[in-house]
Amino acid sequence: MKYLLLLFLVMNLYAQKDYSLRVAYGKVTDSDLGQILMGNIKSHPYDLRVLALDGGYLLATQAYNKPIDIYVKSGLSHFYEADGRDDIYEVTLYIKAYWNFFHKKVRLGLGEGVSYTSAVLYTEYLEATKENDNNSHFLNYLDISIDTDIGRLLHSKTLYGTFLGFAIKHRSGIYGLINNVSNGGSNYNTVYIQTQF
Repeated sequence: MKYLLLLFLVMNLYAQKDYSLRVAYGKVTDSDLGQILMGNIKSHPYDLRVLALDGGYLLATQAYNKPIDIYVKSGLSHFYEADGRDDIYEVTLYIKAYWNFFHKKVRLGLGEGVSYTSAVLYTEYLEATKENDNNSHFLNYLDISIDTDIGRLLHSKTLYGTFLGFAIKHRSGIYGLINNVSNGGSNYNTVYIQTQF
């Protein structure tokens, strides 16, 4: 872990800041996306976790003359499954917009794209079984986040562009639009550290 932190600090010394790297860790929730956004987070009957690494490239700053930065991002996630099931891997590709507040000290992020998993996630299997629904390796992906720039918060220029935050990893079939998956999605709540370099 200390080597990972050192890597983040070294990458922050570069001035260009066109790239981003995020490491996230979290667990599944039994809440749907709307419930999470309203603060109603239910624990899941199984202790299912995820470790995710996402990289991004800055496409635009001040998009639409607003304090919005837009990135193209891709990620690789490792899902720790339960009941003796093999762990599952995920690849994501998405566009993410960050809305900056309070002189870039706080950002709200919304990402939209696609997700492909090496197998059906256990939580998605349980949800689909309960609702008599389908499963799919390929689903829509949402990445919703809020974070704070640690450098700006602490007035440390060395740490400018290092963010600590919370993100929701959401997979769904958009009510049957993708692969006829209406309810068999998943939500993982994660905490992360991200750096720009």
